[in-house]
Order: sequence, then structure tokens, then C-alpha cells
Amino acid sequence: MPQAEDINPRKGRWRRFAAAACLIAPVVALLSVPLYARDRPRLAGVPFFYWYQLAWVPGCIIAMLIAHLLTRRWAQDS
Repeated sequence: MPQAEDINPRKGRWRRFAAAACLIAPVVALLSVPLYARDRPRLAGVPFFYWYQLAWVPGCIIAMLIAHLLTRRWAQDS
């Protein structure tokens, strides 16, 4: 069990803030439809509207992984 003086609340706060930013970024990017509702540029014949959304699939996975790693509590050996 960590001692009271070992816990740094500022470090935890910044980790939560960074995790929240990782989770909010894909939502904002995908909900701002007017920014990507267009046909050009095309990627392999696919309009920008579709490949932009598909590109966010791995981007969301990476963002969720980073948020998980930032907020995960490490198990301590007893």
C-alpha cells in the first residue's frame, strides 16, 4: 500500500487530463463533419469523406490504448 506522502495528486491529474484529451480528440474530429464532407482528395478511388472516417478506426484504437495506459493502476507486489 502506498504511503500518503508517496501519492502525487498533480501527477494523477495530468494523467487523467491527457487520457481525456486522447478520448475527446477522435470524437471532435469525427463530429466536425463539415470539415471532411467533400469528395477530393481521393485515395485509391475512395472519396475523402469515407477514407477519412476509416483512417480514424486505428486512430481511435491507439487513442483508447494510450488513455488506458495513462489511467491504469499498477498492481503492487505484496
